[in-house]
Amino acid sequence: MTTTAPVPDGRAPLAPDGTAAPDAAAVRPAAAPGSSPWQLARRELRGRPAVRVSLCVVLLFVLMAVSAPWLGALGGWSPNEFDKTAIDPYLGGQPLGTLGGISPEHWLGVEPVTGRDLFARVINGAQVSLLIAFAATAIVVVAGTAAGIAAGYFGGRTDTILSRLMDLTMSFPSLIFMIAMLSVAKDVNRIALMTTVIGVFGWPGVARVVRGQTLSLKHREYVDAARVGGSGPWRILTRDILPGVSGPVIAYTTLLIPGMISTEAALSYLGVGVRPPTPSWGQMIAESVAYYETDPMYFVIPSVFLFLAVLAFTLLGDALRDILDPRGGRS
Repeated sequence: MTTTAPVPDGRAPLAPDGTAAPDAAAVRPAAAPGSSPWQLARRELRGRPAVRVSLCVVLLFVLMAVSAPWLGALGGWSPNEFDKTAIDPYLGGQPLGTLGGISPEHWLGVEPVTGRDLFARVINGAQVSLLIAFAATAIVVVAGTAAGIAAGYFGGRTDTILSRLMDLTMSFPSLIFMIAMLSVAKDVNRIALMTTVIGVFGWPGVARVVRGQTLSLKHREYVDAARVGGSGPWRILTRDILPGVSGPVIAYTTLLIPGMISTEAALSYLGVGVRPPTPSWGQMIAESVAYYETDPMYFVIPSVFLFLAVLAFTLLGDALRDILDPRGGRS
């Protein structure tokens, strides 16, 4: 058995032949050169069981939202179809049977009074919530990344104007303005309006993160080399700066989605979001408050779906932030 000779002054131990023994940290397998942020994330996430479960839940919700019409047809009910045979008219329209009317005909029970199928409404509510969350996140990320890169790279007056615009947007009490704007809008597409309003107030956070990353990248040697080699600003921004900020942007994007889902649910709960008969988790929770004592399952089912969606996206976003932007996650 080979041993290494200890060195009293704290230097690296020596091997029997007199050479320095390799450090354990130096022989760890390093990430493959040229790995993209997605490849790095995939390698790291394989070793985290909790994150794998969260990823499976996220994919399940996305699949459920995409296939909502077919899943509703599989259950046999549309989200706005009344079933008067599933409720008791002599008990104020309470669902027949136990646990809110759960039965082979209605897999998650029915709504009181109307008898609408909760399974059909929950999966269609997932479609609405995730559509608004993903679309609003796309607006926020695209606008914030473009503004942050421009402010950080060009500096000067461009940076001043964009930074003041970020400060102005972030100074607004966004939730109050969302409620006000959505309340006065009447005959419009509520999903498109909510997506636009949420996106307008959300981009400065991404812009600030990207601006800081761009300031640290624009004087790197490879950027200076591209500039000396005759590359224009557009080529430098798209070929050199954008790949460098993609890791934090991906992590920030994943953390944005649960906030967008919660915002949509809160606005719908307050009555200024998606309007009936279009189903939404927040709207269903608001309607179920009047029945939480007589039919608690009507309150529990959409609340559990909302909780699981927000939790899964949050855990996945935290893991991606730790992997792709470890310094950004430190306090």
